[in-house]
Amino acid sequence: MKDTVHLGKRRRIIDGLEKVSGKARFTADVALAGMLHARPVLSPYPHARIRAIDTAAALAVPGVIAVLTGAELNGGRVAHSRPSMLLAQDEVRFAGQPVAVVVAASAAQAADAAALLDVDYEVLDSVDDAEQAMTDERLVWPQGVPQADSSLASLHGGEASVQGDETRSNVDERRVFERGDAGAALAAAHVVIENTYTNARVHQSYLEPHAVVAEPGRRPGQVTVYTSTQGQYAVRGEVAGALGLREGDVRVEPMTVGGGFGAKYGIVDALVTAVALQVDRPVRMILSRSEDMLTTMPAPSTSIRVRLGADESGRIVGLDVKAVIENGVFRFGHAGILATVMGDVPLRQRAHRDAGSPDPPRSGRGVPRSRRAAGPVRPGIERGRTGPRPRS
Repeated sequence: MKDTVHLGKRRRIIDGLEKVSGKARFTADVALAGMLHARPVLSPYPHARIRAIDTAAALAVPGVIAVLTGAELNGGRVAHSRPSMLLAQDEVRFAGQPVAVVVAASAAQAADAAALLDVDYEVLDSVDDAEQAMTDERLVWPQGVPQADSSLASLHGGEASVQGDETRSNVDERRVFERGDAGAALAAAHVVIENTYTNARVHQSYLEPHAVVAEPGRRPGQVTVYTSTQGQYAVRGEVAGALGLREGDVRVEPMTVGGGFGAKYGIVDALVTAVALQVDRPVRMILSRSEDMLTTMPAPSTSIRVRLGADESGRIVGLDVKAVIENGVFRFGHAGILATVMGDVPLRQRAHRDAGSPDPPRSGRGVPRSRRAAGPVRPGIERGRTGPRPRS
């Protein structure tokens, strides 16, 4: 084998020594003078009206500094994505949506007070899956799905900016990607395999849950964010945009990441930063495992119908794919990402992105995404090997 410079050579992991020696600093290791601890209170309902929030019992817990709701924290801002969302105000739109934050001198005091917070909900009818959402009998966003100038999908080969249909609908977007003449390729194929494959949503299950420390700067609007993230510039942009700050005033310190798999791009960073600026002291929030499962962005569930054509040698000659992608309550450019992994053959892909289910927004980034997008093609190939019927 020809000598190579890098391939086949042992390489030290860049941060390996820091980790095995215990010197690596995670967000949970950050301790600042005067730092407070925050605990979110999450909605157990996918759709509900918030009638009232009784904070008296929580405020009576020793060490509690503040109990913040959307009325105090949101400042009239409208969230257009999960990272830009602060607290639910008046209405909850997905199970696990934060409705309040308790701030205390210790993490234990904050947790105790959060358990005493009394939220009076009026439970409303919800849209429970993509199939129901696509009927548009009940709209999750009656005034239209909130839109942003860009999508985090642009970091992963998806659309940088996507505009949905003008009509109000739970279906965020219907798109068709075409390359070559898939219809003609399938008509001429020696064999055609057709099947529908479904994937449930998948949480990335990193060892370290989402963790953020926000420290106000010396002048109003300045802040330093210590965070477990895979994209500090994405976090800076989301925090600045969500809170109306200048990007130059938001300094992001990316800490050692205890696993991310495409899921750590600033889910609660804007919320923690808003709390820190409100109380004018450093604030740390570390989600529990249950909170992380409920309020973050798992990979989306999908239903993908595949028609795959091959010639007599088994070479794939054409694909016709229809994908229904359950985004959760916010929009995300999954359709473009999925189209890029379908291979260099004549292709027709129709993507229906649902932004109307009452579950947490979807991420779908990283390794789990790529496997799930390309996955339906592989079962079709295996099925073809075990006895497809040639076209007559």
